[in-house]
Amino acid sequence: MTETRPTPREPDRGEEADGNEDESAAVEGPPEPSAVLGRLPTDAGLRRQLAAAARSRGRSASVAAEIEEVEAELAAIEIEPVDLTAARRRVAETSGEIERLKERVAALRGDARARRAVDAEADEALDDLEAAAAELSAAQTEAIAAEQALERARAEAARNRDERRRRLRLRDRLRNRRRAARRELAEGIYPVFRRALAVVPGGDPDAAGAAPDAYDGDPVAASLAAVRVAALDSAVELRGEAARRVAAADRSARSLLRTSEVRTEGAADGS
Repeated sequence: MTETRPTPREPDRGEEADGNEDESAAVEGPPEPSAVLGRLPTDAGLRRQLAAAARSRGRSASVAAEIEEVEAELAAIEIEPVDLTAARRRVAETSGEIERLKERVAALRGDARARRAVDAEADEALDDLEAAAAELSAAQTEAIAAEQALERARAEAARNRDERRRRLRLRDRLRNRRRAARRELAEGIYPVFRRALAVVPGGDPDAAGAAPDAYDGDPVAASLAAVRVAALDSAVELRGEAARRVAAADRSARSLLRTSEVRTEGAADGS
C-alpha cells in the first residue's frame, strides 16, 4: 500500500487578509449640484462649486465617456471572499488523522506478527489491521483532496489580490479623471462666473483672475455668483453672512440669484 501524505505549507503573506479590504476607499461620484450649492455658505471649494453650476446647466466634460468606461469596469469587478483558514484547518485535521491511523496500523501489524510468531490465532488481529489500513487509505485520499482544495483557495486568493490591485488602479484613474472634469467644467463656466461677480453683493470681477485657482476675492460672494450662474431646480437656503448680504441688496433674492425659491435660515423667502 502506497502512502501519500500532504505536506503542509506556510501561509503566504497577505493570504489571511483576503476579503477584508477596506471599502472606504471607494470613489464617490460627483454630488448633485443642489447638494453643493443648495445651502450657503458651503464647505465646497470654488472649483467644485463652479463644476456643480456647469453640470446643472447640462454641461459635460470631454473626459465624460472615459469616466463612464472606468465606472463600468469598476462595477464589473466582483471579489468573493476566500476562507483560507478553513482550508488550512481541513489539511491539518486530515494530516493529524493520517498520523493517528498510521500509529494504529503499525500497532496492529506488530500484534499480528507477534501472534503468528507464537502460532496464536491471528485472524481477528488481521481483520483489525485490514480495517485500519482501509481507514488510512481513505484518510490519505481525503488529505489529498484537502490539499488540492487549499491550493485552489490560494489560487483564488491570488486572483483576488490581482483584482484588488486592478480596482485600486481604476479608482486612482477615476479620481484623476473626475478631477480633470471638475477643472474643465469650472474653467469653462468661469467667464460667466466672473460677470456674475459684478452683480452679487461683495463681488469683485477684478479679483477673479483668469481661472478658478487665481480667484482672490470674497468666498461668500463667489458662492452667490456660482448660484446665480447655475440652473438649480430646488430651493437655495441662505444662512449667516450669505443671508445678510442678500437681505441688504436692493433687489429680490430670487432675481439676484436667478433661482425660483430662496430660503433664509430655513424660512421661505418669496420676495
